Amino acid sequence: MGVPGPDFSRKTALTGTLVRLVPARREHAAALHPLLADPEVGRLTGTVHSTDPGQDAGLSWSAAQIAEIYGRWSTALDRIVWVIEETATGRIVGESVLNDLDEDNLACGFRIWIAGARDRGLGTEAVELTLRHAFADQGLHRVSLEVYAFNPRARHVYEKAGFVHEGTRREALLFDGAWVDSHVMGILADEWRERQGMP
Repeated sequence: MGVPGPDFSRKTALTGTLVRLVPARREHAAALHPLLADPEVGRLTGTVHSTDPGQDAGLSWSAAQIAEIYGRWSTALDRIVWVIEETATGRIVGESVLNDLDEDNLACGFRIWIAGARDRGLGTEAVELTLRHAFADQGLHRVSLEVYAFNPRARHVYEKAGFVHEGTRREALLFDGAWVDSHVMGILADEWRERQGMP
């Protein structure tokens, strides 16, 4: 205990073995812009609604628009956005985000995406680093997320990190003309501490 209340204006780098999480800034847009165009990222995050690029304008942001968004997020008080940097190469591969801070209830949301660097443990470590920051550094009580039913790989990573399935938002996303459920998952500070072997 003894951790001060959450303060998302404190944006610090988090270093692991495989990845380093660096607070996102406007200048990261140049590296993130092409990654956001990855069709798999668009589908798994629910950003797009069709596999046909001609049917979906969900990823039509320019690099300048993305730079403006990351510029705002770099000073936002309700979120911390990190770019995920692969330690071995220094290459940016995605982002990890704590968002929707609810200070009164010591809670926030979480999302993550990685492009072109899957099945190497980068996402698993990025989740672990983000949760450690949420609970050990920010003193949060609860972190929650949503994951679409067609993304079992991500759900497995979240379960491995300690997230528990709490419910389902039925038919929450329309993709390629079919409805897809969204699963709500959460982890509490005590659950995280127990997994870390902490009292």
